[in-house]
Amino acid sequence: MSSHKKTKKKQPSEKLQTKFKPRIEKITVNIGVGEAGEKLKKAETVLKNITGHKPIETLSKTINKDWGLRERMPIGCKVTLRGEDADKFLVEALKTRENKMADYSFSDDGNLSFGIPDHTLFKDQKYDPKIGIFGMDICITMKRAGYRIKRRRIKPRKIPQRHLVTKEETMKQLSELFNVEVV
Repeated sequence: MSSHKKTKKKQPSEKLQTKFKPRIEKITVNIGVGEAGEKLKKAETVLKNITGHKPIETLSKTINKDWGLRERMPIGCKVTLRGEDADKFLVEALKTRENKMADYSFSDDGNLSFGIPDHTLFKDQKYDPKIGIFGMDICITMKRAGYRIKRRRIKPRKIPQRHLVTKEETMKQLSELFNVEVV
């Protein structure tokens, strides 16, 4: 007869959860235009005006002859924001959505993605017939302190289940910090 005890899976204590609250790791703003050339340059101008950062081009990974896509062809642009710049941008982006987010915009990993159909919804952005109208996708990546162990060079480890960010925690954190109403 073995004296093998069943161990009960422990939930993190409330003190631990408040110490390691989820925070915004980065915000990625993406405009996909589907082609290189003049339209892509206009999209880059829009992103630079809205975020204040220089965008980089996104390249296609596949070939599609019907759409005229070749591998590594520029088809869009994106900007990654971190720190205070990310917080300032998020406040402005949420104003365009009237601080309301749909429940399905949150992933199970605790990240948030939503779209803005018209760049002129941002403050200080006016319609310019030379540029046109561009929509964009905004992806917010959340993390908790201690996520470095996943990407470190020496002895990388998997993040334990109890340390992962959940959908509910992200909803709560964004509603506290940015007054986001989840619909």
